[in-house]
Parts: sequence; structure tokens; C-alpha cells
Amino acid sequence: MLVAFSVAPSGTGRADGSVHDAVAAAVQVVRASGLPHRTTSMFTEIEGEWDAVFDVVKRATEAVLPFGSRVSLVLKADIRPGFTGEIDAKVDRLEQALADQADEA
Repeated sequence: MLVAFSVAPSGTGRADGSVHDAVAAAVQVVRASGLPHRTTSMFTEIEGEWDAVFDVVKRATEAVLPFGSRVSLVLKADIRPGFTGEIDAKVDRLEQALADQADEA
């Protein structure tokens, strides 16, 4: 399964609204998990079995708790039994489709 999630504190008391320290704490949990992952400016994607992925999401969320009075978690999952390596394969298929379309034009 692939999960894209974003976790951030609110009620931080920071005038600039920045949450980078909290996000760094969450990303450290993801990186330490050993599961395939990718972090972008808005989400972190992680791939693995259901229990392993959701354990990491839970621990990443818990890592953000000390940074504010509450935490927001946004999560999207792609559950496709029997498939692995999709964190890269989905993007590879998209890039190939774009290249094919460019060749046809």
C-alpha cells in the first residue's frame, strides 16, 4: 500500500506560523522506519504493508504532538494488494505516458 500523509501542529504560538521543526520530527520517524518513502513540500509518501505503514504514521503524528496544542493529519491511501515498488513505478508509468504523447505530437 501507498500512503501520502501530512501532519502538522496548530496552536504553536509562532508568529510566522512555521511548522518545519515539527515536520522534521515526523520525517525523522519515517526515515528511521526503513520503508520506501519520499517527502515533498506538501506530503510524505510511504510504502509497505498496512500495519507497518500505519505504525509509522502513528509514530510520526506522535512526534509532532509536543509542537502545538493539537495536530492535524491528512492521509490518502492507495491499497493495491500484490503490488510493491509502486512509490516509483507509478511515477515511471506517468513519465513514460508523457514521453509517448510527446513522441506522437
